[in-house]
Amino acid sequence: MKEIRGGVTTPRGFFAAHTAAGIKYKERIDMAMLYSEAPCRAAGTFTTNVVKAAPVLWDKRIVDEIGTAQAVVINAGIANACTGEEGFGYCRETAAAVCETLEVPADQVLVASTGVIGMQLPIDRICAGVHAMAPVLRGDSEAGTAAAKAILTTDTHEKEVAVQFEAGGRTVTLGGMCKGSGMIHPNMCTMLAFLTTDLAISGELLQEALREDIRDTYNMISVDGDTSTNDTVLLLANGLAGNAVITEKNADYDEFCRALHAVNTKLAKMIAGDGEGATALFEARVIHAKTKEEARILSKSVICSSLTKAMIFGHDANFGRVLCALGYSGVDFDPDRVELSFESEAGRIPIFTGGKALDYSEEQATRILSEPVVTVVADMHAGEASATAWGCDLSYDYVKINADYRS
Repeated sequence: MKEIRGGVTTPRGFFAAHTAAGIKYKERIDMAMLYSEAPCRAAGTFTTNVVKAAPVLWDKRIVDEIGTAQAVVINAGIANACTGEEGFGYCRETAAAVCETLEVPADQVLVASTGVIGMQLPIDRICAGVHAMAPVLRGDSEAGTAAAKAILTTDTHEKEVAVQFEAGGRTVTLGGMCKGSGMIHPNMCTMLAFLTTDLAISGELLQEALREDIRDTYNMISVDGDTSTNDTVLLLANGLAGNAVITEKNADYDEFCRALHAVNTKLAKMIAGDGEGATALFEARVIHAKTKEEARILSKSVICSSLTKAMIFGHDANFGRVLCALGYSGVDFDPDRVELSFESEAGRIPIFTGGKALDYSEEQATRILSEPVVTVVADMHAGEASATAWGCDLSYDYVKINADYRS
């Protein structure tokens, strides 16, 4: 497996387009379309928030009941959440517009929205955007990058990645793009992520691979503790790589799972590092925990703490906040056996062991905590399990961004 340049248009047969539809933002692109020249097996995971946006309900029905798709339409600016039956009707009208322009059946069209909750979509602009994008779909990397930019809200940059691997003697490509900066605290998936591959694989295995992988990727990030109404991860596989269809868990399936994990991990870290107002990616690595699940809970507790996030922003080695977050996680452990250290490109510094602080240099600790990627390592000395979670620091700008988000 190797990482290559590109994103969602890198696999064979996938195309993308973008447009400035004027949905909420003025003078910027705010719509994207993905299209496969062949029908795809479709897998997806969706928010566990009881309040689900209309696109989530639409996509979930297609993934669960039909299992195939050929196009995705995404808009930024308005989330189409808390919009009642009218909002669901917008999904239907968007799919109908794609059917008109690309002759794709309406029940093969997935939709996704991100932005302000509670506002109704200007469906005339959405449909006009579909008609504008269909004739200019392209399969080059620039089209994929432009699509990744079109779906952003408070994100500061586009997020995309692509890898290649071998399956059945054929070269297979997997690409992805995502958006997410605020309202990030996934449970079953993350904000919006779109994955494309030319792999030939059964729908059942495609769904299982995605469902299992998000547990250690998107589910291990948090920016602000808020699980969105719109969280969606979609994975489309059109089979154009020409490999024998994967119908069982063999070596080819394992290689696909490794590639999927690499793509999802990178995208998840991009989201965490681009949290609203963030200046640093904050990583918590828990090692030697009793079980995998306990390691997940402990690491997630550390990166979710507002006090640890503020600690990273202030470059202050206030390790008591880390211990506190571990302690209220719900996992039982012996505090006297825990060892803590901070790591970054500036070095590594052990800071706590045997139930008390070590004699460390505050100046060195500050240098380590001042890097753009900072890791806290918690060795629990309780078993062999490990897990990593990703978050970001908590800066003054987070409140500024969210205080006037609607305006």
